[in-house]
Formats: sequence, structure tokens, C-alpha cells
Amino acid sequence: MNATAPLAGIRVLDLSKILAGPYVSQALSDMGAEVVKVEHPDGGDPTRKWGPPFNGPDATYNLAVNRNKRSITLDLTTEAGRDVVDRLLERSDVVIDNFRPGSSLARAFHGPQLVERHPQLVALHISAYGESGPLRDEPGYDMVVQAAAGLMSLTGEPDGPPVKAGFAFGDLGAAMWGLTGVLAALVERARTGRGKYVSTSLYESQLAFHASFATGYFATGQNPPRLGSGHPSLVPYQAYPTADGHLVIAVGNNAQWRALCTALNRPELAEHPDYATNADRVDHREEVNRVVARALRANSSAHWSDLLKQHGVPVAPVRTLAEVYRCPQTTALGMVDSVEHPVVGELEQIALPVTFDGQRPRPRTAPPTLGQHTREVLESLGYDQDEIARLLDGRAPGGPGQN
Repeated sequence: MNATAPLAGIRVLDLSKILAGPYVSQALSDMGAEVVKVEHPDGGDPTRKWGPPFNGPDATYNLAVNRNKRSITLDLTTEAGRDVVDRLLERSDVVIDNFRPGSSLARAFHGPQLVERHPQLVALHISAYGESGPLRDEPGYDMVVQAAAGLMSLTGEPDGPPVKAGFAFGDLGAAMWGLTGVLAALVERARTGRGKYVSTSLYESQLAFHASFATGYFATGQNPPRLGSGHPSLVPYQAYPTADGHLVIAVGNNAQWRALCTALNRPELAEHPDYATNADRVDHREEVNRVVARALRANSSAHWSDLLKQHGVPVAPVRTLAEVYRCPQTTALGMVDSVEHPVVGELEQIALPVTFDGQRPRPRTAPPTLGQHTREVLESLGYDQDEIARLLDGRAPGGPGQN
């Protein structure tokens, strides 16, 4: 453990699975917290099998969000499993769960009750739809909530079907708000000495990210249309085809519009009365986009990218992941690091996107194999070797099952 890390000394018990909760606990671990991840003996976190692709015994999905953690296997429906968790809670600062509302595990590990029994705890619960309302008991996967919370209605081409975001924006959005809530509660605990119950959901987080889309709807009562890569309030501001790929141009003011017209060798467009202001260009969106697209098709993405940068126009090629991870900017930032995995050897990971005094935290340990640290954690909790043996082979009353 790095004793100088921002969250050094903070202990986290992760009872969650899939993506949102584990993403929160990994972020906390990257900032120095010690994390124990509890998994069911029968297969563990389902994402271990969410492949291909796999890297060693586990899917790469699971390897993305579980570094710097210790994995223990427990059956939380048993008395012995709950006893182990109770001992862990006594020494934990944060506990994270995403148990489905109304389930037996949600009742057994209800956040407010945990904080009442362990006043030092910050208990984070992440759900699909929140803790009240007609959908509160519904299960939720990322794409389901992207649909229910409106994101898919905003994503896709105007004449095409609704499309989900390319990555799990619902889960990751809830993770970001959950992380924010945990960190705020820890700050408050430092002042008051008492923990707090924190709750968020995929649905609430998606609504928060509507931002200007919501205020636009509140003002007009009109549903925003799907615009592909376009922007509802700025034109030209989208991806355009070039001779060999696609290029994003983001014109945010009239000076940039004039610069774009000059770079495209169409200076007369800057003076055209239909395009003079951004509001004019939004009103004539299709005409402006046709003119820009026609010009860009004449040359390569690299040509236009260089030229437009020279003219001060915000621009970027649409890169593949292979291009992103070869990009000198990615290398310069140190956003890819590696850690030694006990099965697959060197394992590349995306680093924490935050630096502290200019230093980016490095991964300390690889994502654990299932139950890798069960014996070690049980010993630290005071279980003797006979008790551990009974727990591991399932002979304890209500034991946690095979490690």
C-alpha cells in the first residue's frame, strides 16, 4: 500500500458485481484504498464469464474493473457467510452493493441498517431505477436503462433506429455519481465522525447527464431529434466523411466558422446571410452540412486535420482503438499501465484518469482470480486454521462453500 495515496488507510468491502459497483471500488483502490471483493463460490462475479474475449481464466470485461482488490468467496445466504461479512464490516470504512431491491440479500445487507450497526460506515447502494417509484423493484442492465432514461432516443441517425452508446454509459455514469457520493460522505465523516447511507441509480444518473437536453425540453416541450454525431445547438459540429475516413469538426463560435470557410477555400460562405450566425446555421443545418461534407471529400483526414488546426478550427479524426493506443498523446499521458497477473503474466490496464501533484497512481496488483485471497482474509479476521478449513470445505454450519 502507498501510504501517501489520497485514500491510504481506507478499507472498502465490495459486495457488488457486474460493472457500476466494481468500477467505484476500483477507482477507490486506485486512490489508495484497500478493497476486499466478496464473490459467490459458484463462479463468482458473472462478468468473469462475459466473453469472449478472455485473457486467462477470466473475461477481459472482468479484468477491466477489478485490479488492486482481494477476492474472497462466500455464500452470503448462509449464517457463516454473513458472519464473515459482519467481521469485515466492523473494520471497513465503505461498503458497496447493488443487490436487487426486495431480494433476500438486499434485506440482509440494507444500507441504512448497516450504518446504524456500524456508525463509521459509508454504505453505497446502486440500483437500476432508484429507491422509490413504480420501477424501483425492476432489475436493470445498462442498455435497458439507456432506453428507459431516454439516451437511446437521442442516439443514432435521424432516419435510423435508436442506438445505444458505444460503451456502458448507464453503468459508468452511475459509478461516477456513486463515487462522488462516497467521497463526499467520507469528507463529511472526517468532520462529524459518522458515516452515511448513499444511494444512486442508473436511471437517476442518466437523467442528470441529460443536462442541456432536459432544459431544452423543459423550455419548448419538444423531444430533441436524433442527429447522428450532430449537435442540437451548434452547426457545423459533427463527423464528416473525407477521402479516406471521417473527421469531426466542432465550430463553437462565428470566428471559428469564418476560419473554417477560409480553410475550405470558401470564404464567401462566411458572409452568406443564411450562415452568418450560429442560430442561422442551426436553422440551415442540412445546407451547411452538405457544403462542408462536399469540400472535405476532396482530400484525406490527415490533410484536413493539419490544415484546420493551422486555422484554429477544433478538429480530430475519428480514431479506432488501435489508433488511440498508438497515439503519442496517450503515451505521453501514461494512460496505459501494466501489472503482473498470476496466470497470464503482464496485463495492460487503463490507468486512473486523475493525477495527484502530477503523479498518476499506478496499479498495485492484478485483478484477482476467484477466491484468491479467501484464506488470507479469513486469517486477518481472526479465524483459526480449523475454522478456515471448515469454511473452505463447506463443513461449517451454513458454510460459504468451496473456495
